[in-house]
Amino acid sequence: MPKNLEIELSSAVLRPWKKGDEKSLVTHANNRKVSINLRDGFPYPYSAKDAQEWIKSASKIRPLTMFAIVVNDQAAGGIGIHLRNDVEQRSSEIGYWLGEAYWGQGIATEALKAVSEYAFKNFDLCRLYAPVFAWNPASARVLEKAGYKLEGRLKKSITKDGKTIDSFLYALVR
Repeated sequence: MPKNLEIELSSAVLRPWKKGDEKSLVTHANNRKVSINLRDGFPYPYSAKDAQEWIKSASKIRPLTMFAIVVNDQAAGGIGIHLRNDVEQRSSEIGYWLGEAYWGQGIATEALKAVSEYAFKNFDLCRLYAPVFAWNPASARVLEKAGYKLEGRLKKSITKDGKTIDSFLYALVR
């Protein structure tokens, strides 16, 4: 897999994170409406230092599994797969986020379809899965539009901002 891989979408490009993405990353990531739906490892507020650390880390990951979602020449979101090992070696979690300015335009759905296809083509996977916080029906719709199926409701499985809530588990099986 080439280090400079780009996946062209109708209104965005998926490509590796690179130096120079910091400013647009902070612009789109420093939003409570984004961070509230992501793991605690995604900081809020999102600083220039956070962006530098993420880009440095993500740009070293091999094989390539983390992509910037680039819209109008700005790194406006991210999508990636988290390869597993041991008994989960053929299963991978997929995660994504997109800056609020680009919500509702089909970009996340198109990116999810493209990275799912990339993952199945380039890795020995039979299953991709994504947990969704119960308060985030928009993300559930993205997954459904990309062909993912609801496998179940995980009761009180997420604690975010001191609230313990349910999550939904979606999967795409090859």
